[in-house]
Formats: sequence, C-alpha cells, structure tokens
Amino acid sequence: MTKKQNIIKRAKDVLKIEAQSILRLVDRVDSNFSQAVNLICKSKGRVIITGIGKSGLIGRKIVATLTSTGTPALFMHPVEGLHGDLGIVTKEDILIAISNSGETRELMPVITSVRHIGAPIIAFTGGLSSTLARASDIVIDVSVEKEACPFNLVPTSSSTATLAIGDALAIALLAEKQFNEKDFYKFHPGGNLGSRLREKVGEAMIVGKKIPKVPTGSSVKKAIEEINRKNVGFVLITGKKNKLLGILTDGDVRRMISKGISFEGKSIDDVMTPDPKTIDEKMSLAQAMEMMQKREITSFAVVNEKHELKGYVHLHDILGRGGSVSISLA
Repeated sequence: MTKKQNIIKRAKDVLKIEAQSILRLVDRVDSNFSQAVNLICKSKGRVIITGIGKSGLIGRKIVATLTSTGTPALFMHPVEGLHGDLGIVTKEDILIAISNSGETRELMPVITSVRHIGAPIIAFTGGLSSTLARASDIVIDVSVEKEACPFNLVPTSSSTATLAIGDALAIALLAEKQFNEKDFYKFHPGGNLGSRLREKVGEAMIVGKKIPKVPTGSSVKKAIEEINRKNVGFVLITGKKNKLLGILTDGDVRRMISKGISFEGKSIDDVMTPDPKTIDEKMSLAQAMEMMQKREITSFAVVNEKHELKGYVHLHDILGRGGSVSISLA
C-alpha cells in the first residue's frame, strides 16, 4: 500500500469510527434525555455548561447552538468558576457538566458548589458510575467503545458523540419551544437569512412576465398551458385592472382528470378556486414565512391594498435557493 493510500485509509477509518460512535447513541436516547428537555423547557433560568479541555471546547459550541435556537445559555470554565464565576449561577439555572470519564478533577468542586446553590445538574458523561454521574440529577450517556486515536487516548469519538448529543438537545428544545423562522431572525439579524427576513415581500416577489397568470374568460386549455410554461405549479386568474380573482393548481387539474371531468369548451372561471390565499407586498419576509408555516403552504400571491396582483413569493425565493416546485395556494 502506498503512502497516499495509507493516508486515505486512516482518514476513512477515523470517519467510520466516529460515525459508528454517534449511531450507537441512538439506542441510548431514553427517558433521561426527555427529562432533560422538559427540565430545561420549564426552567426560568439559563443553561450553564461547564467542562475543561476538549469537553470545554465542545461545551462552548453547544452553548452557541442553544443560544441561537432560543435557549439562553452560557459557558463557565470550571477553574474560573472556583475563582468567582460561580456567582453567575442561581438556583433557577441548570448546569450541564461535560466529562467523558466523569472524574475530571477540576470539575468536582464546581459540582459540589452548584449542589449547595440548588441548581439541578445534568451530566454528559461516559462514566455512568462515576462521581459526576452520582452527583447529577440526570445522566446522559455519551460513552463510546473507543476513540479514533490509535492509542485510544486523544478525545475524538467521545468529543464527537458529545457534540452530537448537544445538537440533539438543542433541536429537541427548538421543537418543544416552537421556535420558528421569525424567532431565528431575532437572533441572527446579521446573517444571510436574517438580512433576507428583514426585507419586504415586495422586494423578493416574482413579478412581470414570470407570473403565471391568464385573464378571466380564458379557456382551461390556455390556463394549463400557462402552468406548464411557467412551471411553478399554478396559474393565477385576473380580471379588470389586474384584480386577482382565482387560482388553478396542477393538483386541481390532476384531481379533475382522475374524476373524468372534461375541459372541452370550459372557461377557467368554471374550474378555478376563487379568492386564493394572498399576502400584502408591504409585509416582511419574516411574517410571510410565519404565515406559510401556519397555513402549511409554500407560496403566496402578492397583492396591494386594491387587491391588484403584484406578483408571487415562494419559500425558496425567501431563502435564496431559487428553483420551483409544485404547490397549492387554494
């Protein structure tokens, strides 16, 4: 085997070992995990994470994920904690202590002090019979069979597994708290999505000749041709002064065909759905996304105060990904 082949094999072996370590955690996500989620959801305080070395670095990343998804969190270095930073901990807070062995020397005095303060403790540890585990209210098992390091010493699989559990916790909390895109914007005003959500619908909507539309009185055949031509899954029907009157979706067409309904000689007015769901061009994209979520749709026809058709906006356009899919506005 060449030197190049050896390097590639070692890299693949590391990835396989770490991936297997994460997959083995799946069967260990149990009632302890759900108790941790419920405890944090009910808490009036913050999540304070502590750990040292690689565990501390992983803890900082988990803090960043929690805070960006609606769970107030901060990191406390255990040594700094013993020299005054424990003053930030209140009995309303929750401490997550990270230690693979559960016997990290610098961590134990912090655990004792937090116990006296009265804050509940959640342990992320591979040592289920360790001092940390015994001193904690909830123990999350992040143990691994082996590290990816050939000497089984350098934290690799264990740190990856802990990070994955932290992500699982953050996303579970996100779902329980019903954290949505509008909330995401509040915490990410400087990011690409945050900037996008600040814009008005009128700034992101599709306009002009790209709008799939036909005038009232058009034949159904002409409307279907417009659906196929614009390839966004629907056609809008307009009246005088471009007033929005109705919509026909590709789903409507399929359902009518399956029922044996003939389009021969029929006007679009006979088969369209009147009064489609709309949104005002002056609304923010954050509001548009929130409304899409509530109504379980991915597009809106955009109108002004006179109910004149101005364009349409799609979730993909808000997120800046482009492309089009079949949707239903009716």
